[in-house]
Parts: sequence; structure tokens; C-alpha cells
Amino acid sequence: MKIKFLKVAVILLVIQFFSACSSGSKNISNTEKTSNATQIGRHVLTKSEQDLLTPEKVLQEFIDGNKRFESGNVTQRLHSDEIRKIATGGQFPKAMVLSCLDSRVPVEDVFDQGIGDVFVGRVAGNFVNTDLLGSMEFACKVAGAKLIIVMGHQHCGAVKGAIDDVHLGNITAMLANIKPAVAMSQNFEGEKSSKNDAFVKTVNKNNIRNTISQIRTHSEILKEMEDKNQIKIVGAYYSLLTGKIEFVE
Repeated sequence: MKIKFLKVAVILLVIQFFSACSSGSKNISNTEKTSNATQIGRHVLTKSEQDLLTPEKVLQEFIDGNKRFESGNVTQRLHSDEIRKIATGGQFPKAMVLSCLDSRVPVEDVFDQGIGDVFVGRVAGNFVNTDLLGSMEFACKVAGAKLIIVMGHQHCGAVKGAIDDVHLGNITAMLANIKPAVAMSQNFEGEKSSKNDAFVKTVNKNNIRNTISQIRTHSEILKEMEDKNQIKIVGAYYSLLTGKIEFVE
């Protein structure tokens, strides 16, 4: 009986040993996979690399990045590592995005871009004024960005406020910048109300178009750069429900 017991004990020890080895191997494999995944996104754009970019290439990168965001297959990044590189190496972003203030629109995430890749300007209703035009001129003419994206979004409160002619403190003057888009949308067939999502989307897209027109009209620098194909200026509409970007002509 003692011999049989010892044999069983030895067999159990052998099984436990190989199980532990197998488990350890799996853990190493998983660690390696995680390590490999987090390596993506370590790189921060340099001046020479930025110089080689074209507006068309940057736009395609942002289109592809949004597809990754929409599918959930986003790039894993070591932000602390990127922050240190940016602090010492300067900044050479690919693009400037003018977005609404809305907290549900995380600009870098929407395009799956990293720290140092995007200049972001925000104002409720994504319109332009002198300050934002100056910021765009700095982003493109001085810092080398190749693309300007004017991005509105679904269920925009500022657009709805302009439709409803809201009067409240400084919000009144702010919404006046969006009123031209409401006027541009009067041919809409259907209820012209902030309760009608289709009308709100129409006004939103016209607001994007109007903003782009204002950029070209009031910034000779950006208009000239666009004419020389040094930059692109495009419009985008972001769906809060799907995470998808729809580009606006």
C-alpha cells in the first residue's frame, strides 16, 4: 500500500510540475503579446518626418484612424513615454482639428492619434473667430500641420440653441456665429425644429460648411496654403452613437 501511495504521489507531483511550466509559458506569451501591443504608438513624429507628409496622406491616416476607433481596434500607447519625448523634442503635429466643446467628442481618440499628433481648438458650435484663425495659422504656417478638419457632431447643443434662438448671457452672442447655418437650411423639407434630428443634422453640416468658408475668406495665409496644396481644409460630422466620421462636402 505504501509503495502504491508513493507512486500516486510522484505522479501527482509530475503533473503539477508540467502544469506549472505550461501555465508559466502561457503567462510569458501573454506578457509578450501585451508588451508588443504597447510598443505601438511609442514613436513621436519628428520634423523631418512631418516634412515628408502630404495633406492627402494625413487625411488618409485620419480616415483609417477613425475606422480603428469605430471598430474598437485602437492603438495602444504608452502615454508617459510619449509625454517625455514631446517635452524634450518639440512638437510637429500632422493636423489641426476645430471641434465643438462637447465632452463626448474626444478628438485624438476619434481619429486614433497620439500625443503630439494633433492641434485641437474647441468652441461650442465649432465656428471660427480671430483667435481660432490665428491658432490655425500658427498650426499650419508656423508649426507645419498639413490638414485642418472642422468637426461638428450629432446632437450638438449649440446648434440646437441657435435653431431655438436661445438668449442667455454670453451664450446669445456665441450662438450668433451659428445663425448663418440656420438661414442656409431654410429650404429643408420638414419640421424646422431642434426636436427634428434630421433638421439639426442639416444645420450642423451647413455650419461646418460655413466655418470652412469663413476660414478661406478671413485667412489669406490658410487660403494661399490650400491653393498651393500645402494643406487641406475638410469638414467632418461625428456620430455620437456609432463613433463614425462622415466627411462633409
